[in-house]
Amino acid sequence: MALSEQEILRREALTELRNLGIEPYPAAEFITTAYSSEILADFEKFEGKEVVLAGRLMGKRIMGKASFAELKDSEGRIQIYVSRDDISDDEEKTMYNVVFKKLLDIGDFIGVRGTVFKTQVGEISVHIYGLTVLAKALKPLPVVKIDADGKIHDAFADPEQRYRRRYVDLTVNDHVKETFIKRTKLFNAMRSFFNEKGYLEVETPVLQPIPGGAAARPFTTHHNSLDIPLYMRIANELYLKRLIVGGFEGVYEFSKNFRNEGMDRTHNPEFTAMEIYVAYKDYNWMMKFTENLLEHCAISVNGTSEATFGEHQINFKAPYARVTMTDSIQHFTGFDISGKSESELFDAARGMGIDVDATMGKGKLIDEIFGAKCEGNYIQPTFITDYPKEMSPLCKQHRDNPELTERFELMVCGKEVANAYSELNDPIDQRERFEDQMRLAEKGDDEATGTIDEDFLRALEYGMPPTSGLGIGMDRLMMYLTNNSSIQEVLFFPQMRPEKKQVQIELEDEEKLILALLQTNENKMDLGVLKIKSNLSGKKWDAAMKGLAKHGLVKVSLVGENKIVELVG
Repeated sequence: MALSEQEILRREALTELRNLGIEPYPAAEFITTAYSSEILADFEKFEGKEVVLAGRLMGKRIMGKASFAELKDSEGRIQIYVSRDDISDDEEKTMYNVVFKKLLDIGDFIGVRGTVFKTQVGEISVHIYGLTVLAKALKPLPVVKIDADGKIHDAFADPEQRYRRRYVDLTVNDHVKETFIKRTKLFNAMRSFFNEKGYLEVETPVLQPIPGGAAARPFTTHHNSLDIPLYMRIANELYLKRLIVGGFEGVYEFSKNFRNEGMDRTHNPEFTAMEIYVAYKDYNWMMKFTENLLEHCAISVNGTSEATFGEHQINFKAPYARVTMTDSIQHFTGFDISGKSESELFDAARGMGIDVDATMGKGKLIDEIFGAKCEGNYIQPTFITDYPKEMSPLCKQHRDNPELTERFELMVCGKEVANAYSELNDPIDQRERFEDQMRLAEKGDDEATGTIDEDFLRALEYGMPPTSGLGIGMDRLMMYLTNNSSIQEVLFFPQMRPEKKQVQIELEDEEKLILALLQTNENKMDLGVLKIKSNLSGKKWDAAMKGLAKHGLVKVSLVGENKIVELVG
């Protein structure tokens, strides 16, 4: 593995620290007494008091016998004031002159002990008299600068790098951490809402013998001891209903689901869903429950029921509008789907310019019409209700119309966020629905369920009380609550394509010299200044710059009237 000049220098500093008797990775507990945010929020409480902090060194301003630095802990950033005589007790002032000034780098973890004060310009700071090295960083962090106007320079903003190196992203981009703190708040808010009503959080299998509960392509694996195929969970619905059969009145689960399908800005092959099932309820009750739940969650996460998503201002305050699927399609297309045959729906979809094919049954055709012509129009939270029976194999037949089911989906910003049913608990009807799905799968419908879960049918035959169930896509809901248009922004470690292996490049000494000069000058320099500092002859300079450009390591750009050389990547 080829090391950069900075990586080499950091490894040399690591050795020097050990030569000085300082362990760069100590094992002992380091006890802190405060966080930066506490000090900044309540200066009067901490003024003149001793505090012990720990975090990353994020900046140094060396000024002779005293210096300022920036410490970043888990709560924020604070300035520290470092005086040579206060942290060094030997004649050579080693801790300041050598350790702090020369051997500590941006990104290193340190612990400090000192007193809180304000500088002459009024900045709250910690005047330290104790410094402990806690962990030496061997790779340099990207240097992100914020000027006096709050403008960010040299941001670590490339999505590919940010998602692959989330640990760096979290370190240098403070707003990213806030997104994930809000994610935890969302889960906690939902949990407390359920727990206060007496519902029980449960766990169901991730490895399943039948990929049931949804129509999706599963990930497949093999159990060696049992010599059977197993499937990563695509949904947990059928297991939660088994628990209702077993006597629990309300159960819920935050479920990691896996679907072996495409990836885009709103889909990741591994995602989190919440499903809850409550006995003796129906979908009308569940609509009220859902709108109250989401209002509670929005306020818990953002302090208000309102949220901004792109150009839209969404309000999660209950109640939400309710529109039947039949009325929605008729409103936006002028076509009434009631009582229409498969061929009539097919022709109507074709007439609307929707791409359909012969493998699609009635339910799929209606879904395509709604998705193409209606779905995107619902920006504010809206319940779309009463889906055709063909679209909902696990849902109870509508009490007033046998062609429909008691189902709703919650639309927000043109996308589904939640899906709920009055659950089908008639085992004979359920078997017939499964068999209908099997026929559609054989016809070529890749979204139809191609297997029958006989054990689930057996459970229903023991009797399941009237039940309503709700599923919420937690990642998509999180996108709306934090104004992120990409699902990758709300997942710590989204699935990525394999990283391209870096080709080892052998550099000439002159090329290494130019790289080292750039790395010690924030990765870019004026071309003329760089050439002078390199002290290379014209011929060697030209050869070195051509070599670096050929390897894609530097680029030259015109900024005003000056040519600037900048490191790439």
